[in-house]
Amino acid sequence: MSKPDPVSHLSPQISGSDTHIHRRRGSSVGEINIGDTASPGLSTMHTSKRQRKMSDARIIALSRESSSDTAILKKIVIASRELCYRHTWIVPLLVLIASYSTYWLSGVDTPVHRFLEALVVPSYKIPGTDQYGKGENDFYFVGFYAIFFTFLREFVMVCALRPLAHILGVKKEAKVKRFMEQAYAIFYYGISGPAGLWIMSTLPLWFFEITPFYVNYPHKTHDFYFKIYYLGQAAFWVQQSVVLILQLEKPRKDFKELVLHHIITIALIWCSYRFHFTWMGLEIFVTMDVSDFFLATSKTLNYLDYAIAGPFFIGFVFIWIYLRHYVNIRILWSVLTEFRTVGEWELNWDTQQYKCYISQPIVFFLIGALQIVNLYWLFLIFRILWRYAVGGVAKDERSDDESETEESSEEESKKYE
Repeated sequence: MSKPDPVSHLSPQISGSDTHIHRRRGSSVGEINIGDTASPGLSTMHTSKRQRKMSDARIIALSRESSSDTAILKKIVIASRELCYRHTWIVPLLVLIASYSTYWLSGVDTPVHRFLEALVVPSYKIPGTDQYGKGENDFYFVGFYAIFFTFLREFVMVCALRPLAHILGVKKEAKVKRFMEQAYAIFYYGISGPAGLWIMSTLPLWFFEITPFYVNYPHKTHDFYFKIYYLGQAAFWVQQSVVLILQLEKPRKDFKELVLHHIITIALIWCSYRFHFTWMGLEIFVTMDVSDFFLATSKTLNYLDYAIAGPFFIGFVFIWIYLRHYVNIRILWSVLTEFRTVGEWELNWDTQQYKCYISQPIVFFLIGALQIVNLYWLFLIFRILWRYAVGGVAKDERSDDESETEESSEEESKKYE
């Protein structure tokens, strides 16, 4: 029996690579791997030599004849492992199905049902109102929906975005991976950005009003949509951070800054939720999500080699500056000026009044740290913009050359031929 082609059957992470090596064009306006959209998915991570060998071994085992029931069962197990290797969304989907099924089928008074209820639905509904309180169960909710976002991200990437990349003519594996990451960012931020704007429009915060943060503080309860939005954002960022930190591929040059950004963001989410600064957190979410939507779109237009990529990038720069800097610096300034003078100013654990001399420097530090990271990325954006303006060159020096990644993948594949 001839040995199977070790490349043709591998998982989506490496299938479809070009056998020819091309250098990335210097005019890649969209090659600006900055900000929150750069976190990889499981399906876009680098596959190691060991993973490929194990996949080869499974394929060879599946090609052998099996006459006994035991051998057939063993093949089913091997095939399941290979399928999960190729389709990274299967395992989280099974977890979700098992959890939802057990929740719906179990008795409402059983401990299992009560535990799963904390995972799958918002807790602490206040009777007679449309408001929800806060508590320990919110941690379970965030953890469970981090699994949901793992499934969603991998399913969209593997089943929709990878085929779409090939339909649109993106063939190089390195570009396919980047396309998948950025197209998923467009998908997510295209939903979360408008959702945040809609929630903002239902509150006295429209349009990026600052003073209401402090007038009726503390904001201890929220309606269903606000709570789902806020905890959903927390789940998204937890999932992003875990995948980012566990990434298997060579980190970008600004990997430390990106990890720092994720840590600061999660700290802001938890502190703002726990200490009732959620109205402030909502506006920061919106500034991040809307700007990231345009950032991801700019990158995607570049991967598709669309002529509009350059002008769109210029428009993105203005949106980034307005949201990530103008609005956020206004919020930061208000922490220095209005935080103490507007609304109550005291520390009272019984009434959960935390707007005081302790929280002010903490809030300022976290938002200020986020602004420093954003300023670093703004510097890189301006450098790219300058090169594009003076010579049509907009290559991002921080990111590794895609051709290097493709050469490495091709060399590893040839070892098995």
